[in-house]
Amino acid sequence: MNRALRCLLTMSVLLCGASVAHAGDERPLERGVAIIDPAILRTLDQGRFGLGRMLLPERSAAAPLANSALFGLPSMLGVRESLEREFDRYVENHKASLPNESIGVGDGFAFQLFDRSLFASPDVRFVLSGIVNRMDRAYVAPASCGEIRLIYRLTRTDAPLIGENAVSQRLPMTLNLVLKAKGDANDASISCREIARRWLATAATSPTMDRLFGKDGPLDLVDAGNIERIETNLQIAHAPKSTVRDFRTDYLLKVFDYDRQTRRFVESPLENQIDRDRILADEGLRREFKAWLLDPRHFAEFDRGTLVIPDKFLATGAVAPTPVGFDASDLEPEFGLVQGEGVNGKAVFSEDDVVGALQKAATDGTHLQNIRSVAGFERRLNDVTCAGCHQTRGIGGFHFPGVDWMAAKPSNSTVVPASPHFFGDQVRRRDILASMSDGKAPDYSRGFSSRPQMRGSTELAGTEYSDGWGAHCYLPGAKPAEADRSFRGWTCAEGLACQVAGQTTRMGMCFVKGR
Repeated sequence: MNRALRCLLTMSVLLCGASVAHAGDERPLERGVAIIDPAILRTLDQGRFGLGRMLLPERSAAAPLANSALFGLPSMLGVRESLEREFDRYVENHKASLPNESIGVGDGFAFQLFDRSLFASPDVRFVLSGIVNRMDRAYVAPASCGEIRLIYRLTRTDAPLIGENAVSQRLPMTLNLVLKAKGDANDASISCREIARRWLATAATSPTMDRLFGKDGPLDLVDAGNIERIETNLQIAHAPKSTVRDFRTDYLLKVFDYDRQTRRFVESPLENQIDRDRILADEGLRREFKAWLLDPRHFAEFDRGTLVIPDKFLATGAVAPTPVGFDASDLEPEFGLVQGEGVNGKAVFSEDDVVGALQKAATDGTHLQNIRSVAGFERRLNDVTCAGCHQTRGIGGFHFPGVDWMAAKPSNSTVVPASPHFFGDQVRRRDILASMSDGKAPDYSRGFSSRPQMRGSTELAGTEYSDGWGAHCYLPGAKPAEADRSFRGWTCAEGLACQVAGQTTRMGMCFVKGR
């Protein structure tokens, strides 16, 4: 990656998340669909939503659960063992592919590993950093009304805060406790409509503990009985800029389903994380995946972003390198799956395959919202994966680091709660909750990770999320006919111009003209 592009991407990550998003009527975008207030999160972490209380509801002690105890729990043993295997595999692959670049824990190595001894440390713990309503995922499990996610950030507890400018003790790892929005033990009279109504009621005024947990409060329906799975994301290694390479940071993503019979978390496939290497290496699997995805019904779901790919095509772990830039590269999960990428000649999809699927959709009267070209197909194939989505407009490899409420003054913290992708998606999520609350059929579709849906609202117009400074954009060729149909609507607001940031793509970012 050239220096200009690297600087551009770094600036985008920093400035796109420079402040908590407000637009239009100056109300926060996350209202009614997420809880990010530092004071409330501190209270919840010290109470019933502390990770220790969620995983051990019978636990009488109110003291936080340190990692030394957390990963010693019978339910968490499989999580620890799986993460250890991933570390061993990562180091082995690194030594095979980059034998001349050292790897280990500490500044003295070219690739600096996450210190996995922290898994057994009594001096670190996971701190509640946010609560996110994901009822927009009810299409995956309608009976559960979607999900509620408790997101925890790994934090040191052995260093006291010193003054207002104390350095954050947070570490680059999150643990996402995914809960059913409607648990199995909830009253049968509680419907998805009622749950959505309760969440939206918190949008009218600033949320308080009484409103969240009192009569008709949305969190009153959430407890340990709702637990569905754990998702982990950690910065497994970081390579600072050197004489031989630009900087690079790799993030390890894992998922563990909760087995209620054994009361253990079990390693599971990542949703829609296509196992690229395995599919490309197996001719039979390539044919099967191609036929499955190009089936008209699945192709329409793929376009809308509501596709659920069968487990047999998926990986149980993923490493998401950042930054990836705009040009196609083997750092992207879908690289090599479409003809023209890679050099192995074993692509799953040819350009004719994609064009044929688009023509069939047009003949059948299927309205496609996002995929209107081969390039659109490639982009959707990438951002439908966990790793591809995390590489898009994230803060490093995270979409929700959360506010550091353990800082001396959280309100002055320079750490933003979430990425531009997260805030850009809030209008869509709130629209889905409103449909549920009104008893209407929700539209679960979503746009590309780089460019959120407007949902008939101007709330995002002119912001870094859509056509404002720092927004992703598209610069067509000199002739109108050269404009790619999938991206020609990715424009910049008045006074801004699309500055292309790649060599083989017309994707870029909106900046002030002449700069």
